Amino acid sequence: MEYAVEDFFHYLQVERGLSRNTLLSYRRDMKQYYQYLKSTHQLTHWEDVTRNHVLQFIYSLNDQGKSSATLARILSTIRLFHPFLIREYQMKEDPSLHIETPKTNRKLPKILSIREVDRLLQIESQDKFSTRNKAMLETMYATGLRVSELIALSMDDVHMTMGFVRCYGKGSKERIIPLGEVAKEAIDIYLRESRPQLVKQKNTTELFVNHHGNAMSRQGFWKIIKQIAKDVDIEKEISPHTLRHSFATHLLENGADLRAVQEMLGHADISTTQIYTHVSKSRLKDIYKAHHPRA
Repeated sequence: MEYAVEDFFHYLQVERGLSRNTLLSYRRDMKQYYQYLKSTHQLTHWEDVTRNHVLQFIYSLNDQGKSSATLARILSTIRLFHPFLIREYQMKEDPSLHIETPKTNRKLPKILSIREVDRLLQIESQDKFSTRNKAMLETMYATGLRVSELIALSMDDVHMTMGFVRCYGKGSKERIIPLGEVAKEAIDIYLRESRPQLVKQKNTTELFVNHHGNAMSRQGFWKIIKQIAKDVDIEKEISPHTLRHSFATHLLENGADLRAVQEMLGHADISTTQIYTHVSKSRLKDIYKAHHPRA
């Protein structure tokens, strides 16, 4: 059974091109699943796994107090694993078929208002660091990139003349996203005035670099955005994803097509993008209550 699990991870890494963090998540899920089947039911072959085994595993996790989101994620892993075994002729039937996914209460993402974004991005380019920070934040808000995608951008991924960036998202899928004029100007100033000072003689290919001239880290970006938010008195709890969420919500509030936003965000399923329509509706209700005399 263990060999089949390792073959599954090899398939995910090589053929599906999943990131290291995603693979680690799948590995944690499969470890729980495999150990449960082995210790609780003493199973030694995957072909002996039945629908009841899968259900009992999910019930056991529920009894441990696992959230519905965690249960849904683990079940998703199992649903990916068994069809893989069928394709590899190690099983004939999929025991996870027709098992209902636990309903999850999806939290609406926290976003900034347009006014708050303006405050966050009013960074004066006083030195090489503030110039870089402004370019990073302007790029993120202009494109809706994930943090991992932003810090992975190389010099070749930014096309200033054409006005777009190229990035590789989940599953190494390439997508092209337009750059606004403000972001282009911020990047241009950074490339001309700040990046040469930061990289010095280093042959660093990443677009955004830290004070050592090396690639920017997720933790480094997180500290930067938290500090800037504090400096401009934004009291909301800001995460590295906040500008991405704000990008999507503001586009939809101003009439952008849902499919276009889905493509720019790199969502495989449009239902993931639709969460931002709920955010827009929620904000409209707040505005109505705050300003209508008979609300």
